[in-house]
Amino acid sequence: MSESDQFLKGQLLLDSGQLRGSFFQRTVVLICQHDSEGAFGLVLNRATGNKAGEMIVADLPEVLKECPLYLGGPVQPSALSFLHTDAFIPDANVLPNLSLGHSLDSLIEIGDSFAPTRKIRMFAGYAGWSAGQLEDEMKRKAWLTHPASLELVFETDPNDLWQRILRQKGWKYKLLSQMPEDLSLN
Repeated sequence: MSESDQFLKGQLLLDSGQLRGSFFQRTVVLICQHDSEGAFGLVLNRATGNKAGEMIVADLPEVLKECPLYLGGPVQPSALSFLHTDAFIPDANVLPNLSLGHSLDSLIEIGDSFAPTRKIRMFAGYAGWSAGQLEDEMKRKAWLTHPASLELVFETDPNDLWQRILRQKGWKYKLLSQMPEDLSLN
C-alpha cells in the first residue's frame, strides 16, 4: 500500500454511531486535505440557519449573499472556507472539478463571474485533526468512509445526507440510520 493510499482526501467521513453527544454526532465530513501532518475537513450537513450575506461582513455579489452558510466544524468558527465546482476546473484540489478556497477575494471573483454550471457552498469554521489523530479515530471505528461525489456535496439535501449514505451502505448501516438521535426516546 502506498503512503497516499492511507490518506482520506476526497472521502466522506460519517459518524459511525459512536460520536453521540459530540459536535460530530450524525455528521458527514468531506476530507479536503489529509497528509502526515494532519487533516482538514468540512461538515456538509450542519446549516447555521443564516445566509452568507447576513454573516460575512464584505461586499459580496448578490448571488452569494443568498447562499446558505454551513458550520464547517468546531475549529475557528469565524474562518471562511468554500467549496466550488464548475463543468471544468483544471486545478481542482479536492476532487475532479471540486476545489476548496479560503480567500474572500477569490470567493468574490467566483461570485462575479457568472456560469450556469457553477455551484458553491460556504462554511464558517472547519474540522481539523493533528498528525495521527484522525488515524487513531479510524482505528477506534468512530468514522465510516464513503467516496465523495459532486452529487453528494451539492445536490443532496444536507438534512438527509447522513441517513441517505448509510442506507446505501447496506442493511447493517440502514439500521443505524433509523435509530433515534436521542436513544432515550426509543
